[in-house]
Amino acid sequence: MGAPTELELEAQKLIAGGDAFARHTDGRAVMLSGALPGERVLARVIVEKRDYLRAVTTTVLQPAAHRRTPPCPALARGCGGCDWQHVVPAAQLPFKTAIVEEALRRTARMKGIAVRAGDSVPDAAYRTTLRLAVDPHGAMGFRAAGSQTSVLVDECLVAHPALNELLHGLRLPGAREVVLRVGARTGDRLIRWWPDTLPVPGGLPAGIRTGPHAFVEELVRDVRLRVGADSFFQSSPEAAELLVDAVRRAAGPVDGWGAEPVLDAFGGVGLFAATLLSADRDRIVIESNPSACEDARLNLAQLPARVLERTLERWTPKRMGLVIANPARAGLGKAAVAVLVATRTPVLVLVSCDPVAFARDARLLVEQGYRLEDCEVLDLFPQTHHMEVVSRFVRAG
Repeated sequence: MGAPTELELEAQKLIAGGDAFARHTDGRAVMLSGALPGERVLARVIVEKRDYLRAVTTTVLQPAAHRRTPPCPALARGCGGCDWQHVVPAAQLPFKTAIVEEALRRTARMKGIAVRAGDSVPDAAYRTTLRLAVDPHGAMGFRAAGSQTSVLVDECLVAHPALNELLHGLRLPGAREVVLRVGARTGDRLIRWWPDTLPVPGGLPAGIRTGPHAFVEELVRDVRLRVGADSFFQSSPEAAELLVDAVRRAAGPVDGWGAEPVLDAFGGVGLFAATLLSADRDRIVIESNPSACEDARLNLAQLPARVLERTLERWTPKRMGLVIANPARAGLGKAAVAVLVATRTPVLVLVSCDPVAFARDARLLVEQGYRLEDCEVLDLFPQTHHMEVVSRFVRAG
């Protein structure tokens, strides 16, 4: 028998992906968006399967102490960008830390691992990159939750003020998507749109760079980094610095590394290779994105560095003194873990942006002879369920 279209549920905990977990009266699991642990809610069923349901909170009957009214009006109009605005900012990092602990227990089958709550960036006006959809009239907006529909905005709660200035009145007729980026500490700004054959629109602010080859420069720990329009960068320079500091803690003292070069896998624009190591340390950056490789070569030009444009799985491993790996959301997986293990590095620092992928990779590394010694959670994307997990693995023996 199918479930009623509306259920009364009690949320038990928050889980990976940002939803709450609840139980239907028939025993099935319910992934429940918009609810917090301990709350009783009315929810509308949107997906029903034999073993589980998905539902959306419609009415909160008994609110939790950590609930607040979402501050951004775009959320009420359907914007899917910030799915944790109903959580008070002070509670977001503790909830994320608990999600990582749960992923280690359930997915990695690892108990007794201490997971520490690290640092957070400010919960508003922090993002220095926005990716937006463009409607047929050229107006920009964010995707609606679970949809390709565009929700028009002229101000974003989490966007840097210099990006909100661009949102006011800017039109890009004929474009499908657009990226806005600012160098918060340099004042550089860029606009990149698709398709890139469209002419540059009139009325742009003076000095703004446009097109697929546009870039900004940013300062992280007093190091100037070039970041191209098609390159990934952290949510802000403050976020990048928190991440660099966490990786430094996880790497530990230099005398615990090997004497061989440092491998920065999935190295992007060279953030860790440029900011973390002494000037005389040999380093190898492996990155598959051509734009990021171009940036990394410029950012590391004065250092003993090699930038290899390829996937990690296509690299022939060599012995490394330290490995830093910062894969995409899907994580390392078996093939990449095998390559990293073959470096015989004494210390491996893994930066993960998905708790379940982190737990899968942790299990693989432990099975290949590494020990998880430390795990720290950072909140670099407040108002959302996204997080960064920085972990230290040491080669057994």
